[in-house]
Amino acid sequence: MKDETRDRVEADIKDWAYLRELPDTWHGFALQRLALVAGDCYDIYRYENQDLHKSVTAYFHEETHEYKLRVKIGLIEFCRIEFITAKFDVFEALLRAQFETVLAGLAQFDPASIGSIVRDKKIMTWEAAKELPETLEGFTLYIRPAEPVKINNGSYIVIDYVDFALESSVTVYYNIYRDEFFSEARIWNIPDVNYDFDSGTLSELEERLQTYLVPRLKEVRTRAEEEVAARRKKAEAKQQNEEAEEHPS
Repeated sequence: MKDETRDRVEADIKDWAYLRELPDTWHGFALQRLALVAGDCYDIYRYENQDLHKSVTAYFHEETHEYKLRVKIGLIEFCRIEFITAKFDVFEALLRAQFETVLAGLAQFDPASIGSIVRDKKIMTWEAAKELPETLEGFTLYIRPAEPVKINNGSYIVIDYVDFALESSVTVYYNIYRDEFFSEARIWNIPDVNYDFDSGTLSELEERLQTYLVPRLKEVRTRAEEEVAARRKKAEAKQQNEEAEEHPS
């Protein structure tokens, strides 16, 4: 991050009354006053609930020169577009008006947050979803169709199997504009896409889940564990090289 960008943000937040007024805990989330650079972002503060694997971060994005709000649910991060603004005073006004609502919605599922298209699709009352195992191939069912999560661009997370220790997951989304289900995996938090779950109806998705879910979870776990082994091998080789340099024969 450029020095002038950091200086601008720090000038904005210096003696910021709103930041001082924030409660240490709010709807089960703990406050972290950050004021630190993370890549091209300046993270100002964060509320996090580690047990829920959720957080909300207020930050400035150097690439777009805008203040933003970043939400993390499980392994998935996205910006709340209604908070994006280049003006600091507008950002504060948005935070004061809406930030608590964001936290409350993360703390407890609110059916009112789900749009009519998703309701009409019968995703939340899908009978087959009741048969989804709580754990499968070492992954935990973190998000289920009865409580979908709205993200950006008209998409909802409807199924999310996660292994937090491996930072890996298999996620099924529904997009209201395309009227389509699709999937993305994460392997050590790096997205990995295939098209095995692409479907237009719940019945079609059910068939694809029966055919492909277990193999996909196995594949993701195998690749994640292979990455662990590769990292360990690399670390051991580095240590051996350092020891050889310290004690040459």
